[in-house]
Amino acid sequence: MKPFVVNSHDRLVFPANFLGELDFSVIDDLEQFTAIVGRDFESKAPTGTDILERITAGKYESRFALLRDVSQNLFWVNRYSMTMFEKRPTRWRDLPRHRGDVFLPTLTPWQDGDKKIRAVRDAFATLPATWDDAAEQKIFDLLFDVFGNRRHHATELPALKPTVQEFLTTPGAQTWVVPHHDPDYPVFSFNEIVDADADRPELEALTRWAMVLHNQYPWDRAATELRTADRIGDDDYVIAFHPRNRDVEAFLDRASGARPARRGRISTQADAVEPEAPLPPVRVREAFRVQPKIEAVAVARGEHVCANDDVVRNASFSWSPMSAEEISTKTGIDQRRYTELDIEDLAWAAAVRALEHSGRTAAEIGAVLVATCTSERLIPSLSTWLSGQLGILQTHCSADIVAACAGLPYGLSEAVRQLQEVQRPVLLVCVEKFSDKIGSVRTSRMIFGDGAAAMVVAPAAEGEPGDVDLLQTYASGPASQVNSIIWPNPEFDNDITVYGPEVKALVARYLAQMISELGEQAGPDGTGTMLDAIELIVPHQANKTMILQLAAKAGLSADQLYFNIETMGNVSAASIPIAMFDACADGVVAGRKRVFAPGFGAGAVGGYAVLEVDPAVMAPEVFLDPAAAGGAPVAAAPTTDDVRIAFGE
Repeated sequence: MKPFVVNSHDRLVFPANFLGELDFSVIDDLEQFTAIVGRDFESKAPTGTDILERITAGKYESRFALLRDVSQNLFWVNRYSMTMFEKRPTRWRDLPRHRGDVFLPTLTPWQDGDKKIRAVRDAFATLPATWDDAAEQKIFDLLFDVFGNRRHHATELPALKPTVQEFLTTPGAQTWVVPHHDPDYPVFSFNEIVDADADRPELEALTRWAMVLHNQYPWDRAATELRTADRIGDDDYVIAFHPRNRDVEAFLDRASGARPARRGRISTQADAVEPEAPLPPVRVREAFRVQPKIEAVAVARGEHVCANDDVVRNASFSWSPMSAEEISTKTGIDQRRYTELDIEDLAWAAAVRALEHSGRTAAEIGAVLVATCTSERLIPSLSTWLSGQLGILQTHCSADIVAACAGLPYGLSEAVRQLQEVQRPVLLVCVEKFSDKIGSVRTSRMIFGDGAAAMVVAPAAEGEPGDVDLLQTYASGPASQVNSIIWPNPEFDNDITVYGPEVKALVARYLAQMISELGEQAGPDGTGTMLDAIELIVPHQANKTMILQLAAKAGLSADQLYFNIETMGNVSAASIPIAMFDACADGVVAGRKRVFAPGFGAGAVGGYAVLEVDPAVMAPEVFLDPAAAGGAPVAAAPTTDDVRIAFGE
């Protein structure tokens, strides 16, 4: 988990985006590590030669681009040291000679270093400020103190550093030497980095980068030299590298061959084949005796707004430049919602409000279902935890459903089946918390948010038709689509990752299949088609730009679809019910309306519900306040500014 923090300026900060740390417990071998470093540290970073050529060719129009290039260059220079080691200035006479866990970097003098340093200094002095002269000068001063005192070449740095003994037995090997060292050399504290502030989001990100890079060299850089062992005096200091933690030590053992590499997978991937026959959607009114009636829908959103400016001010050094406007154009998202609370709190807050609005008590609930793909709770499951937290002594079934962005159709399908057995209300909660599972993956950070929706699905009165017409669920496909969204993903430091082209392919496949099925199904009264009977489409809020493009190819017009992704982002399983709630709040659904709700996503899952949505079942919104009632979620009517009523008081 990589949670955000709220700094002293009341801004969201994502430490994983600038610290450059990796989880070596999930990195198997040197080949995998090299690929990760190549993607995150090398692919976007210019070399010193690249920067010199750009300066000579006049490619820099203002200071920001130069500052960004110098920063990315320095992160690349530190690609192995900052991810794997702590740098400890150590007196030569006190340095262990025979330990296998103390290393000395072997460094090559920087070719044309003086020329490149001088070019950067002169270019910055002549270029105009991009946005803020004072802020950009401050960033440059920090960066140039590192860049201008760099001594070594970086292109061929080895990932595995030599031990002290190996350094001593390598002819001509050179390493850093500092004649004197102040143990109180000033560095920035974590809180100082978090509290970095700039009016322009891009400059705030660069300020943090510069502070982190400053901390990589906590010694007198100007006095630093490269020397061979025979030129190091007993009282000179060298920079000893120590593994950051035991996971790095274990990785170094695997990479060096001291321990065997971990075993790979034994399974083989079969070719995808079509099903023997397509499975038709379930016509709920015909297939089931007990009809589902939706008695309440309640929504709990993350209490923090993460705007596109917040994404930009937290840009990772592995990202290409992207403005807030470009994020909006690419995704259709202007902001997403995050919570400091646990995913359990989101689920509980929505569930309590839904039960309250439906008039149901815990004793009446026959089953509790939770649709989520981001729960960290395995034992007890989130659904069983929630059952106990709500005071339910026993259910017929409390189960988590991992169907990602198809959580609503999967969850509602299971709720309807449970109704047949228990003939008592079923509590369905769709909930996700992505904000602490994203790390420095930009695609995920632009898209995902936190939120929950709870529904009370009860047996309709005898003779009543119920609220659900059709239910359909799918899963699987080509393995590339099944693995198009992954969490945890060791290739990306166990962060959630999205492989866009494959996601787009699975959405296109399922959306075309859904529209075809609706066109083949008779309408609810037996005339026309179900497609003709649909009054509104509330799709999974994945990526507005992508959905509109694919919907147009499927023959749907933009005015048939409702989106709230602009302000909520993608909350996976919770996205459809929250969007239904907002469609009622916005007046798009002013009375009972037949809605087509398609979902599709991770695992190549898909599905849809055709149901009637009634604004009367929408509960007053839940507002979360971590500071209230000892950190418990609270409820407040949307029309009340100051009242906060803690649940459970």
